[in-house]
Amino acid sequence: GEEAVTIEDVCEPFLMQLGFLGRTPRGRCATKLAYEHLGFRPPDSGDDGQMSFQ
Repeated sequence: GEEAVTIEDVCEPFLMQLGFLGRTPRGRCATKLAYEHLGFRPPDSGDDGQMSFQ
C-alpha cells in the first residue's frame, strides 16, 4: 500500500511517460503497450486502444 497521493504524484506520471497509462475523459487507462509489456492480450477496447479502470 502506497498512499493515493504518492500514486498520483509519482507512479502515474512515470507510467504515462513510459506509455503504459493514459488519461481520458473516462479516467485512467492501461494502454495496449502496457498489456503487451506484461504479457497479456489487450482486451477489445474500441478506437482508443486503451482499457479503462473504473
